[in-house]
Amino acid sequence: MFVIRLITSITIVLSCTFIGYYLANKYNKRYVNLVKLQSCIQLLETEIVYCSTPLPEALENVYNKCDKSVSFVFKDLKDLLIANRNLNVYEAFSQQIENLSKRLYLDFQDIETLMSLGRVLGISDTDDQQKHFKLVLMQLKNCQKDAELKKQVNEKLFKNLGILTGLAIVILLF
Repeated sequence: MFVIRLITSITIVLSCTFIGYYLANKYNKRYVNLVKLQSCIQLLETEIVYCSTPLPEALENVYNKCDKSVSFVFKDLKDLLIANRNLNVYEAFSQQIENLSKRLYLDFQDIETLMSLGRVLGISDTDDQQKHFKLVLMQLKNCQKDAELKKQVNEKLFKNLGILTGLAIVILLF
């Protein structure tokens, strides 16, 4: 009987700990993805502003040169634009919203920042686009600071909460 209680207790504590670490990891992933997104957008800015690369080709280059865990967004965007030539960049970004929030752990504010880039990308001159790139990068930097702050606070909280919840359940059961 003691062995069954011990195995059950260990299983409960480990399960709750795993759940706590899983929830804490979401904050870390958001922060990392925002950093990677910034580098992707900087590369996109270079491709469009300085190299005068056409948008579909620039999106493909960003996908090829950046981390695939984030740059898939640009490949999907390029594929959408090529498959449906009636779409503008904003409409293509709009179709990607659900994909962004699920796969990249982004908040509403992060997605809205990317959408603001989609509103102006490809419809203005190079100087205007460069200003918008700078604005979006500055906004993403602010989102990154927010994500880092939330990560520092909540990551430790969820890890400890998972362990302590498991221990509390074991104490209450036995």
